[in-house]
Amino acid sequence: MNEIAQALPATRNPTWLWAHRQWALSALIFVLFIGLWEGGVRLFDVPSLVLPPPSAVLKSLAASLSSGQLTRHIWATGLEVIGGFALGGGFGFLLGCLIGRFPILEQTIYPYVVAFQTVPKVALAPLIVIWFGFGLSSKIVTAATICFFPVIANTLVGLRVTPADQVEMMAAFTASRSQIFWKARLPHALPYIFAGLDIGVVLSVIGAIVGEFVGAQAGLGYMILQRQFTMDIAGVFAILVILSIFGMALHALMRWLQRKVVFWIHEDDDRIVGA
Repeated sequence: MNEIAQALPATRNPTWLWAHRQWALSALIFVLFIGLWEGGVRLFDVPSLVLPPPSAVLKSLAASLSSGQLTRHIWATGLEVIGGFALGGGFGFLLGCLIGRFPILEQTIYPYVVAFQTVPKVALAPLIVIWFGFGLSSKIVTAATICFFPVIANTLVGLRVTPADQVEMMAAFTASRSQIFWKARLPHALPYIFAGLDIGVVLSVIGAIVGEFVGAQAGLGYMILQRQFTMDIAGVFAILVILSIFGMALHALMRWLQRKVVFWIHEDDDRIVGA
């Protein structure tokens, strides 16, 4: 009996209950949104060319998936997003580490990085297509230019939050600058770096679509343009749903990696919630 009594509270862990309440609330909001959308379109007789009902979007999505025509385009956009994120995120992280490691670079190089960020990437996309062609390379570069800045900015912020007393203590124990960087500064910067990567991986989806809008032969952005030309607005919304799911999956993957790498942050959060 004692064992059963001890096991019962474990099944009602506050963390478990709170997580399931959040999921239930999120699902309820989604159902209400879809219901209001469907009901509003039918009640006010909104033309499908302006705003199709969710039922029409679902039918178009099911037809596209069953026909198999989306597979090639999803694969093309996926390669562009992953390639752009790897290029832009990796370069942003490396450059951020270099600027954090050598402060003189912040005065000489970082202002040009900020100036480059102020240039609208939509204006750069046609030039990138001219330089790199209509193939996969131009879309990867466009995605990389968009997701690059959040990573480098968050990396620099993270490298500055290392407690001064910890750095001074390591220096007192004759630690080199490289040791201080790898053992103190970088671990403290990891939560900020992952925040930048999380933003960057979502922005890379936008970058890939922008590149496809300018010029492409495959991809979800290419399909959006095709369906706009044929006035298939429900089909356009179906592609937007796929892009949303794709972005949410990448966001969830990045959060999972963060929990595995920066595990001590989430362990503290779990202890607080379960207290």
